[in-house]
Amino acid sequence: MKPIVSASTNFLLRRALLLGLVAAVPAAVAQSGPSANARVLKVAAPWEIGSLDPSKTGYIFTRLEITETLVDVDATGQLSPGLAARWSVSPDQKTWRFAVRPGALFHDGSAVTPEAVVRSLERALAQPGILKNTPIQRIAAVNGEVQIALKQAFTALPAYLAHNSTQILAPAAFAADGTVQAVLGSGPYKIVRINAPQKLETVAFEGWRGKRPAVERVEYLSSSRGETRGMLAESGQADLVFTHDAVAIERLKRNPRLQFHTLPIPRTLYLKVNAAHPLLKDVKVRQAISLAIDRPGIAKAILREPKAAATQLFTPGMAEWHVPGLQPLTRDLGKARQLLQEIGWQAGPDGLLRKDGRPFKLTLHTFSDRPEQPPMATAIQAQLREVGMDVAVAIVNASDIPAGHQDGSLELALVARNYALVPDPIGTLLQDLGPKGGDWGAMGWQSAQVTSTLESLSSANDPARRSRLRGALATVLQAELPIIPVAWYQHTATNSQRIGNVSIDPLERSYRISQFTWAK
Repeated sequence: MKPIVSASTNFLLRRALLLGLVAAVPAAVAQSGPSANARVLKVAAPWEIGSLDPSKTGYIFTRLEITETLVDVDATGQLSPGLAARWSVSPDQKTWRFAVRPGALFHDGSAVTPEAVVRSLERALAQPGILKNTPIQRIAAVNGEVQIALKQAFTALPAYLAHNSTQILAPAAFAADGTVQAVLGSGPYKIVRINAPQKLETVAFEGWRGKRPAVERVEYLSSSRGETRGMLAESGQADLVFTHDAVAIERLKRNPRLQFHTLPIPRTLYLKVNAAHPLLKDVKVRQAISLAIDRPGIAKAILREPKAAATQLFTPGMAEWHVPGLQPLTRDLGKARQLLQEIGWQAGPDGLLRKDGRPFKLTLHTFSDRPEQPPMATAIQAQLREVGMDVAVAIVNASDIPAGHQDGSLELALVARNYALVPDPIGTLLQDLGPKGGDWGAMGWQSAQVTSTLESLSSANDPARRSRLRGALATVLQAELPIIPVAWYQHTATNSQRIGNVSIDPLERSYRISQFTWAK
């Protein structure tokens, strides 16, 4: 069966709407900076600039070092100072205080003050996003610091304040109605031009108090097609390119003009399942789907990395969350067929399942922003057909996944989830596995045990207790399969020989452009 290609999003209409949102860059931002003949670093990635709002595409602005969060994360994944120079918590764990970094300036020249930080955080708290899952009672500027009062102890709060949706913007960034009219951050680069949804240009910010970046001008291009990004890298039209097609990897590795990077990251490719759907609400069906998937085959043939086959939700690199003794997810077609027969599904003459005259037919949605997902979806389609499931594949826009979750129309979706968007994965898990599920997580499924375990993890400090709780959580997820792990993600990127000191952030928080050098 051929994949269905959805044309649900009209590019020209989206572009017109986005341009209506983008205000002119303030004059203060464009006045001074690098000389006109400064070398330009060109970056290509699959992610569109869908909005100026941090709650929607804020990750683009943090990756390009335009904006900062109150708390940062170092190369080892540990929390480190961001706009907050330091922080502390009261003995009862309910009041946190953050001291703003002295001398920090926004890109319009105004000072980063506790009051400005409070405004951004209060807005983030009011938006759909990560802070909704915290017990924040009040955010205020008190005695020259940012004070956050909680309804109950929540040890992961600093990790939440490292999430890109909590980035801090200048007061002038907001219109009278609270919408974002310009991205005025405090990072080493400031925006001089946005042509949404595809292009963005930055220059080094003259008010940055850290080391002056060697790269003074950056052009970012969103290119959704993997083959196009590969051509940009090979032709030298882009210096830094992210997320390559697996089929192009060996060719890119052989190119002497490129440095190729690949590394495992804490991102898992899995099937998002509508567990409230009549065909999917029985756990035996979800287990049969899992048993039908050939994970090693997909990892080897499509991802070109045998170690990418997922045996559980969390990658081995997430040492605290990966459970070595957990019964691994494997392929067993005989067991899958047996489970389906136990609940009344029988294969007809064509090999396809029927029950009470109803065929087993579903649609699996995915998107091409990550080029490995469409071929993976097609492989899963063929593998599920081996046990009689008739599954169509629809290639849609990434935004159609959360939309389908919200309106209940989604059946299956192949998505990728990064468990380090918040340094403590508990933040993402609370979003995905709460009683109402999450746009990128569970759907039509809830577990009182999981809810209780997540609440306990949010306040637990004892390492042994946290380990027991993580093990209990992993056991439930492996048995119930509200989401079905398929593969552990391998991050790929290339850089041209024009630049040096290039490193790739395994947490995908930053492109680290301010650390680059130009080749002699």
